[in-house]
Amino acid sequence: MGVSGLKGDPAIPEHELPLPPIAMGRMGEVIGRGFNKLGWHWWPSDTAIISEDYDGRAKCINLSPCNSGCSQGAKSSVDVAYWHKNLRKRGVELKTRCRVREILVDEKDRAKGVIYYDENGVECRQFAEIVIIACNGIGTPRILLNSKSKYFPDGLSNRSGMVGKNLMFHPWGRVEGTFEEMLDSHLGPQGSCVLSHEFYETDQQRGFLRGYTLQVVRGQPPVNIAKWGYKRGAVPWGTQHHESFQKYYGKQIQIEVCCEDLPEISNTVTLDPNLKDCHGIPAPKITISIK
Repeated sequence: MGVSGLKGDPAIPEHELPLPPIAMGRMGEVIGRGFNKLGWHWWPSDTAIISEDYDGRAKCINLSPCNSGCSQGAKSSVDVAYWHKNLRKRGVELKTRCRVREILVDEKDRAKGVIYYDENGVECRQFAEIVIIACNGIGTPRILLNSKSKYFPDGLSNRSGMVGKNLMFHPWGRVEGTFEEMLDSHLGPQGSCVLSHEFYETDQQRGFLRGYTLQVVRGQPPVNIAKWGYKRGAVPWGTQHHESFQKYYGKQIQIEVCCEDLPEISNTVTLDPNLKDCHGIPAPKITISIK
């Protein structure tokens, strides 16, 4: 696939990486010194972005706006890492803008295909020896629960009644800091460049189970800073725009807090009895509380 990183992180099992880590840059060095002063764990983050030319693809050249796509092709997304080289050459047909309604089963309780709507809204059937469902924690139970038959009257694989139960999310927080010195934080991939597991494991003194990771993220590209600053009143339009803009550009560091969630039987995905999508498929209904 193409993953860059530095082996030896004491917080995770030992593993090999095909490519050296993405450079942390000046902002990574600054945050690293701060974590060292606090005595906190930190490590350059494993990143699915290639730091060197790899498998026919060109390396990352720090274009920065990774969230809007990678024109360099260095980000190891499915379209460049798998699709063009492996799947397409093996005769795989990719059907886009389609929506699966339900999975079909045979008399042996085995999946045999799907009913779906194509991009024109026409109902179609696709039969297969193997059916793979990978539609995240909301879409997967939605399809399974909607796949009712005489073999599975409560939904496919739901004889236990547990499909859609114990829904878990990642509660997310963000802290943003602006420094006086230039950190060049606008350069480099936008994803986490430094990762800390200092608060990852359960500490009973905190009064709750599990913990969270700290993901140090680079600053924002120019357009995002202008939009963000305008919304907050920090970067106005007009004569003061450039002066205000320079106070933030390349001088910001973000720390994103990715929290653990625990399975709760009351947190569920069910089928909404009233709301349906444009194809008449029941919408997912989410019931969740954070305890």
